[in-house]
Amino acid sequence: MLEIEGLTHTYPNGTRALKHIDLKIGKGIFGLLGANGAGKSSLIRTIATLQQPSGGSVRFGDIDVIRQPDALRRVLGYLPQDFGVYPRGSAYAILDHLAVLKGLRHARERKRVVERLLVETNLHAVRHKRLATFSGGMRQRFGIAQALLGEPKLIIVDEPTAGLDPEERNRFHNLLAEISKDVVVILSTHLIEDVTNLCADMAVLAEGRLLLRGKPAELIQKMEGRIWTKGIESSQLPGYEQDHHVISNHLRGGRTRIRIFAASNPGDGFEPVEANLSDVYFSAVKGEQANRQRTA
Repeated sequence: MLEIEGLTHTYPNGTRALKHIDLKIGKGIFGLLGANGAGKSSLIRTIATLQQPSGGSVRFGDIDVIRQPDALRRVLGYLPQDFGVYPRGSAYAILDHLAVLKGLRHARERKRVVERLLVETNLHAVRHKRLATFSGGMRQRFGIAQALLGEPKLIIVDEPTAGLDPEERNRFHNLLAEISKDVVVILSTHLIEDVTNLCADMAVLAEGRLLLRGKPAELIQKMEGRIWTKGIESSQLPGYEQDHHVISNHLRGGRTRIRIFAASNPGDGFEPVEANLSDVYFSAVKGEQANRQRTA
């Protein structure tokens, strides 16, 4: 169990990246959803012992993460958003080298572990090819392989599917689902689809604040019967935003399609529509923006 209490962080330039975050995260894949700049990277960098917070506490089991960073690193697997590799080395050679750094000193045992991870990440057939020749999805799978070295109990992946094609993303999803059965996996992303497909539990961050926390299916259920949609001209959007709680809009067939949150039928040509996780996310973010405007 990962337990975060009252976590805050302010950078030297005065930016408050984290504002009293409280979270408890158990085994399985936990989705950390938010736009760029929401505080996701600051939170996971703190959990991964890459920066000291300004206040609060982080515990993983019996480990005080802030006071015992080395103890946490021994059970941590981390795939950052920008995962650098040695382009001239082969997948096998680099993974073997990283295994040594991880503490796997015995050659026979290390070979067994490296071979197994290359098979699990579907890279065994290209294990002797240089990483410079790998596609983006292959590099991400290699990143997961290195994150799994040492049988970690806590795995953090930051924007792991950004830029991947649908086939690579699906393969990556299957891999994450498989490895999450007995460990805590934190998936930090701005892609709602990833959280919908993978996560049994999630939280939404915006401007360093925790806006909501819950199971995606339950959060969606609370929105059922309260989401309405209508096609309008783009020039009408400001007026509808003034009169309704518009949570999202997008183009469809050359017209703007809006989705609003309302407890009952708003009339005016609106039609009921099935709720989804995008509605949950945008409703929370828009609500937070409205609250700040009222208190400004």
